[in-house]
Amino acid sequence: MSIASAVLTVAARQPDHTAILWEEGRLTYAGLADQINRIAGGLITRHGLKPGQRVAMAMENCPEFLPLLLGVWRAGLVAIPINAKLHPREFDWIFRNSGAALVFATPTLASKLETDLPIISTDSRDYTALVSAEDAPVPEMALKNIAWIFYTSGTTGRPKGAMLTHRNLLSQSHAYYADVDHIGPEDVRIHSAPMSHGSGLYALPFLLRGAQNLILTGSFDPERIFETLRTHRNVSFFAAPTMVTRLLAHPDAGGDTSGLKTLEYGGAPMYVSDLKRALELFGPTLYQVYGQGESPMTIANITKDQHSHVWRDDYDALLASVGYARTAVEVRLIDQEGASLPAGEIGEIATKSDNVMAGYLDNPEATTKAIRGGWLMTGDMGVMDETGMLTLKDRSKDVIISGGSNIYPREIEEVLLTSPEIREVAVVGHPHPDWGEEVVAFVVGEAEPDKMDRMCLDNLARFKRPKRYEFVDALPKNNYGKVVKTELRERLRSGSQ
Repeated sequence: MSIASAVLTVAARQPDHTAILWEEGRLTYAGLADQINRIAGGLITRHGLKPGQRVAMAMENCPEFLPLLLGVWRAGLVAIPINAKLHPREFDWIFRNSGAALVFATPTLASKLETDLPIISTDSRDYTALVSAEDAPVPEMALKNIAWIFYTSGTTGRPKGAMLTHRNLLSQSHAYYADVDHIGPEDVRIHSAPMSHGSGLYALPFLLRGAQNLILTGSFDPERIFETLRTHRNVSFFAAPTMVTRLLAHPDAGGDTSGLKTLEYGGAPMYVSDLKRALELFGPTLYQVYGQGESPMTIANITKDQHSHVWRDDYDALLASVGYARTAVEVRLIDQEGASLPAGEIGEIATKSDNVMAGYLDNPEATTKAIRGGWLMTGDMGVMDETGMLTLKDRSKDVIISGGSNIYPREIEEVLLTSPEIREVAVVGHPHPDWGEEVVAFVVGEAEPDKMDRMCLDNLARFKRPKRYEFVDALPKNNYGKVVKTELRERLRSGSQ
């Protein structure tokens, strides 16, 4: 069984219902099923791909994303959706590391990719031929088979491929029904956040229940969101906190949002003041999700009902937390020796459930460090009270979250240190009212900021480029020679150098 075969069952039951909507058209579930089967057949017969081979998806949000994703699974293959904002060199590294056999790309990205792999652009004759191919016998799939490789990163600076099984994705979908909402054919899912990440993952529970998926191409546009809320009912969508603040600042904020059913937010901390404002404008529709690529969208949550518990003495503390463990998910805090900690003590957050990845692709050492006895070590530090409410305290991996995107300092540091004019560098995050955090580089050396900008832009995605460069005589270090980044962050907070 695969997610694709489950969606085909839904299509047989309601063939004429709309599955995918976009500005220029719509695709029914019958049409979706036809494309799934043809894409699968073409991948098997035209391209000769075998079960278990990997297919990369370098794609912006587009109506082709979901048929391709499901077609890849129908053919017994593994999908690798990739952040469309990455630099061509970062794409190429993932292509090579994953062992991808084929790349699908949207036209803008297809022209920029640097790889020897065959690329099929969604506006090409090859793609037209693929969706016109004949059905072919498809392999039997098991829930333990890998479905989605989600590339994340760690302090080593190189991305790691978290292997998500069909069971992981099915469990995530069931948790959605248990904790977020009941979903039916009358529901509409907006995709305005990247479908290579949370938005695409949350398409699955909607497809499995026969709902509609509305694809908004291009960059996030609050006007289009508000227009959708005026013209559709039972609308749900995922937004990073920076997207929520843009909605709050739009002239239509406070207008008719009666079409909104659920606004899920996550991926970065959100200011309590902004959250209260959002509750005023959008009513009891907000849902907070805390998860990682290694346990997709499913570790802890604040439900819509809990957001409405204004009578609680600890209401502000609840809004500042990540809530409680999801249905069928265990969460605990552990010390450095791996022992569980009591309420009130800070430790590393660990989680165990059917959502936890199978491991990192071709990286047994990282897998062993991340998964211990079935428990995923998140790398996040937190504290839990007596009721089970979990609050994040720090990120042990030093990850910076800006605009809902993870940014890993080591990647930036390695690029900057290729300059002979830079002797040392340390990159940290600093709180920013709009983006959550901004990237700041502390530099020991004489390189000009413009030159450092160019180095980053030539090697990394634009959103990873430091917004500030602070020149210092030396970096603070502990007795082992390790840079003390907490001191650098404190310097930024206090305004001292």
